[in-house]
Amino acid sequence: MKKTAKKPAKTPALASVVKNGYEKASPADLKRTEEYCAAYMDFIGKAKTEREAHDEAVLLLQAAGFTDMARHEKDGTRLNPGDKVYRSSEGKTLMAVVVGKKPLEAGMHIVGGHTDAPRIDLKQNPLYENSGIAMLDTHYYGGIRKYQWVTEPLALHGVFVRPDGKKIKVSIGEEQSEPVFCITDLLPHIAIEQNQKPLGQAIPGEGLDVVFGSIPASEKDKKEKVKHNVLSLLHKKYGVTEDDFQSAELELVPAGKPRSAGLDSSMILAYGHDDRICAYAGLKALIDLKAVPEHTSVVLLCDKEEIGSVGSTGMESDLFEHAAAELLNLTSDSYSELTLKRALRNSWMLSADVNALFDPMFPTYFEKRNAAQLNHGVCVTKFTGAGGKGGSSDASAEFLAHIRRIFDKNGVIWQTGELGKVDQGGGGTIAKFMARHGMMVVDCGVGLFSMHAPMELAGKLDTYMTYKGYLAFLKDGRK
Repeated sequence: MKKTAKKPAKTPALASVVKNGYEKASPADLKRTEEYCAAYMDFIGKAKTEREAHDEAVLLLQAAGFTDMARHEKDGTRLNPGDKVYRSSEGKTLMAVVVGKKPLEAGMHIVGGHTDAPRIDLKQNPLYENSGIAMLDTHYYGGIRKYQWVTEPLALHGVFVRPDGKKIKVSIGEEQSEPVFCITDLLPHIAIEQNQKPLGQAIPGEGLDVVFGSIPASEKDKKEKVKHNVLSLLHKKYGVTEDDFQSAELELVPAGKPRSAGLDSSMILAYGHDDRICAYAGLKALIDLKAVPEHTSVVLLCDKEEIGSVGSTGMESDLFEHAAAELLNLTSDSYSELTLKRALRNSWMLSADVNALFDPMFPTYFEKRNAAQLNHGVCVTKFTGAGGKGGSSDASAEFLAHIRRIFDKNGVIWQTGELGKVDQGGGGTIAKFMARHGMMVVDCGVGLFSMHAPMELAGKLDTYMTYKGYLAFLKDGRK
């Protein structure tokens, strides 16, 4: 009998081939990219603050059948595989969960992003009058480049909370019929001295006060007539007084909606991509899980990342450990501290945060071979720290191999990238706060142009592939 010759093994490609994602994506993925990005743009246009992002996320979760975990905590109702719940912290940080088939002790698959973004906050006593103009005194939040925020049209968002507990939501400047606000700048004709200052010092922090009004009140006996007039307008619209600023959280953010960018509409220009672009991707991926996952799937939408993850709603607190303990208590027959520690240690996590794209306008600040490229896919970042990886959570090779397997198996277009050159770049995420439990963590998200600017630029294909990657990760059974 004649033997059939064996076919020679296919020689693998020895060198990496870098291609734009639009050259690699299937027609189906390109169609889904546009559909997904339209939904994301609708979300981010409504979610201008961390409170608004939380509230919009809760609406999406409830529409998808998720229930408040607090109800189960109160009555002790057990959670079973397939159950979908969410847990809120102070209306700012949110955890959403789909209970998996395996016990929690086997670990969770976690996607964790943040919904706070750089902005201009009002001080506790912000309103004053100077030279017949009502002004708002501010304190910026997060790592902004102050010169970028002057002359921008700004909208005022946030809440007043009265001593009786009544919460009054504020939003002024998003509708075409509403006024906007701005921070003034010097005209170039008399800015000779300002022009000599370093970029970071030309606009001081105390120079970011906002023009709020200019019409005086009609009452003759008022000393600060313009201030009195704007207080009258606020009282008429919201029923608040000047004292109510002391228990308020009011934020000035860029006014206007997200827009498609580029003649080919291949990008999105919007405020707050960092990090709502990743937070939304994780949320949508969890909602879109079709089958009960092997491991419990968790998505975190966190607050305070831009100022170090501090405070009771930041990930440096014990917020997640407490939530995980409650989840374990509702899914296990016997709760113990050891079981909780095992659940945390055995978990896998994608720290869902953005990276910087290689910018051809500033090539000397990047090492191109190790920088993320526009629309080349979701970016996996092994480490983020500056210099000698200071302050970074450096993911293991073993975990990166798992991520490669998951993404490749599910047709996710992905790339790797660092945040700038070795001694020039670096940045922090929530990865290090989760890695302290011993879980495997890697940063993974969308690359951006102009990060932390009032308007940031993201690629649509990168945006969709991040969602697709998170979905693959949440449903994967570690096989």
